[in-house]
Amino acid sequence: MTTILIVDDSPTETHVIRTELEKAGFEVLTAAEGETGLKVARESHPDAVIMDVVMPGVNGFQATRQLRRDPDTASIPVIMVTSKDQPTDRVWGMRQGAVAYLTKPVSGNDLVAKIREVLA
Repeated sequence: MTTILIVDDSPTETHVIRTELEKAGFEVLTAAEGETGLKVARESHPDAVIMDVVMPGVNGFQATRQLRRDPDTASIPVIMVTSKDQPTDRVWGMRQGAVAYLTKPVSGNDLVAKIREVLA
């Protein structure tokens, strides 16, 4: 089964995304902050990571950069799903190593399609 890690500090956003991913047949892991997300990614090696940007402590840009630089997690694709919608945010996210950048609110169909595209 394909495993997706959601890293988002919003319980509501996490619940909505988790529900959509589980309906699509994915196994879901969650982390409520960047540092925990890094730990879970290193321990569980999910097939992909859904990463929020604005979080306390280690933000999504920093966490994505750390995942990319770590040989154990460098191959895990990161899809940023965030409310930050400025062109500079999008460029910065991709420069940190994200393979896709979606803005909230994201439809479940769009997110599942992007995950499948990234994993294909």
